[in-house]
Amino acid sequence: MKNSIGIKPENLAKVADVLIKTLADEFVLYTKTRKAHWNVEGPDFYNKHLFFEAQYGQLDEIIDNLAERIRTLGHYVPATLREYLELTHLSESPVQSNDSLSYIRELLSDHDSIIIHLRENVENFAVEFKDAGTSDYITGLMETHEKMAWMLRSHLK
Repeated sequence: MKNSIGIKPENLAKVADVLIKTLADEFVLYTKTRKAHWNVEGPDFYNKHLFFEAQYGQLDEIIDNLAERIRTLGHYVPATLREYLELTHLSESPVQSNDSLSYIRELLSDHDSIIIHLRENVENFAVEFKDAGTSDYITGLMETHEKMAWMLRSHLK
């Protein structure tokens, strides 16, 4: 059934395209955070193991909510690793060491990249695509990533 929520179909398609790429970024970041959780080593192992677990838990919730936002707009969600790797702008570059600071630096860089991407699209969603709901949604998502990045950044002081 056709989605009839007051947004032109071509604008819904453009919004969904951006959200799908964001979903791919979130899934790659989730996977990298899981890797950190599983492989971190060092004297701070237990503390960072739990810290990374909390972060991937947040990302898991973000992924589900983002996928449901895409479906709410009437579009289908990619759900294969191949699709995510083709759509993401993040890299899978391997961390050189399994110490917590190496993982934190890489994850922080990815969060910052996602924050920039989201910030660049807030106004586009509201003004260009006439979708205040998605603009509001990604503003909240951006704020969540800003807090997660702050938590990571605080370990580097």
